[in-house]
Amino acid sequence: MTTTKLFAGIATVALLTGAASAEEVRVYNWSDYIDEELLAKFEEETGIDLIYDVFDSNEVLETKLLSGGSGYDVVVPTASFLQRQITAGAFQPLDQSKLSNIDNLWDVISERTAQYDPDNTYSVNYMWGTTGLGVNVNKVEEVLGEDAPIDSLALIFDPANMEKLAECGVHLLDAPAEMIPAALAYLGEDPDSHDPDVIAKTEAVFEGIRPYVQKFHSSEYINALANGDICVAFGWSGDILQARDRADEAGNDVEIVYNAPTEGALMWFDQLAIPADAPNPDGAHKFINFLLDAENMAAASNYVYYANGNEASQEFLVEDVIGDTAIYPDEATLENLYTTRPFDARTQRVVTRLWTTVKSGQ
Repeated sequence: MTTTKLFAGIATVALLTGAASAEEVRVYNWSDYIDEELLAKFEEETGIDLIYDVFDSNEVLETKLLSGGSGYDVVVPTASFLQRQITAGAFQPLDQSKLSNIDNLWDVISERTAQYDPDNTYSVNYMWGTTGLGVNVNKVEEVLGEDAPIDSLALIFDPANMEKLAECGVHLLDAPAEMIPAALAYLGEDPDSHDPDVIAKTEAVFEGIRPYVQKFHSSEYINALANGDICVAFGWSGDILQARDRADEAGNDVEIVYNAPTEGALMWFDQLAIPADAPNPDGAHKFINFLLDAENMAAASNYVYYANGNEASQEFLVEDVIGDTAIYPDEATLENLYTTRPFDARTQRVVTRLWTTVKSGQ
């Protein structure tokens, strides 16, 4: 071997060794769901390269997890999906000895998430919130009048209302696990029903409003509301509050309000978890522990306008967050919230077929 080739070979080995030793953590989270300054702060404090990707539906995440080899170290499933994924062996237990900030968690929320993840063995709460109505007040009152039912599910499920609202645009979540329980609540049924015959009743509800729905999507409604492109969205509380604040910042005279429906609203929990096949579980624990820091979690909530499961963070929350009952509900609203369990495989097939029919309009 020539001297030139020898040095070239050594250089190549050194580069490969350096690449192999550069630690990285791969995170898969919901879109518009963290302050990007926190991502840079994590890299600066730990020296770990952060690969951060986003999704906008639990179904997309679940497909990756259950097909194996997701390639991610930390993922953020909603608790009702997490429960099913735990059963399928998708996650590894958390090593609490590596989570020095775990005592910051709020027992009020941990007690509720334990119904999905017994003893919170596999996950910790990131954010929680409700699903409800985002309303452009002026536009809705223009088409429905000042007595428009902006705090009722009738706003979106009564075809007479939707026919008029189609003039200004309505988006609904592309999330059957959210929309079907809401339709059941509107019908006066148990929103957590797993009876296929009861669930089937919602098909007629969706058929009646389908012609008037501009789009089923789980993230586009944020900007659409903020810009005044639509007047109603059924979506996640923090997303709608983000839309409200973006409209305020733009000074475009768009007034957005969020209401948890009087018939009841879904209370959901998004959890931080480590896939069973995570390439870097140690790095994953470092990232989760970083977010469990009180000031870091407060920074996340102050950015996304969602409540979190970290009690210690509350002293660092801005008043617009901790003092807003749309984010941290009062006792009366809390009593009117419901939770749902994951569908079993048989019921999930019914739900999937129904939702495909709803979205296609056929």
